[in-house]
Amino acid sequence: MNEILQGMIAAGHLIVTFDSDLIEISLRSLRVTLSAVALASLIGIPLGAWLAVKRFRHRRAAIALLNALMGLPPVAVGLIVYLLLSRAGPFGVLGLLFTPTAMIIAQVIIVTPLIASIAHQAMRELWAEYHDLLISLNATRWQRIGAIVRDGRRTLLTAALAGFGRGIGEVGAIMIVGGNIDHATRVLTTAIALETGKGDFALALGLGFVLIGLAIAVNWLIHSLSRTEAGSQW
Repeated sequence: MNEILQGMIAAGHLIVTFDSDLIEISLRSLRVTLSAVALASLIGIPLGAWLAVKRFRHRRAAIALLNALMGLPPVAVGLIVYLLLSRAGPFGVLGLLFTPTAMIIAQVIIVTPLIASIAHQAMRELWAEYHDLLISLNATRWQRIGAIVRDGRRTLLTAALAGFGRGIGEVGAIMIVGGNIDHATRVLTTAIALETGKGDFALALGLGFVLIGLAIAVNWLIHSLSRTEAGSQW
């Protein structure tokens, strides 16, 4: 209990004093995760909608594979990305290893199946509802996808939030491909792991409270925007 109290005091002190390291680490965490979620949404949402609309031979197998990929072990993803970006790997010449870009790539791989799966479930229900209407209007496949995506945008926002929640708390893959380099690739989760290893539990708890606060703040902001959008439709 004493350590938790010390962690809360440490978190309050870091926030009130606008600690430069904390601000830097927090902004980097948000930049990496929001960039990854944006890219994952650009990939996952159209993919989920396409699977809901398109009928092909191995569609069930593709959906099953997509659902299975939601359980990808982050450490395994980090290892694969590390091997691809290392000097001996096919993309080593780009020099991306131990950079925020490598961290974003790892998070995109982890988050995309989750967003795509949630998007597919939402779009499948909308497609069942609008199927006859869109077919009667002779809409093209991409017009159908666009229509159901626009109508289901609030559910898709929830999918993006789920992706953000998984991304902001990721540590295994980020540690492997980012290296936890101070003032370069250190984010909140890797900083917490570092301070815990050093035995500084008060600071680790403080950083943890800040991480939770950031996750809640971003979710609250997006939820408020979605409610505002919903209210403006009436």
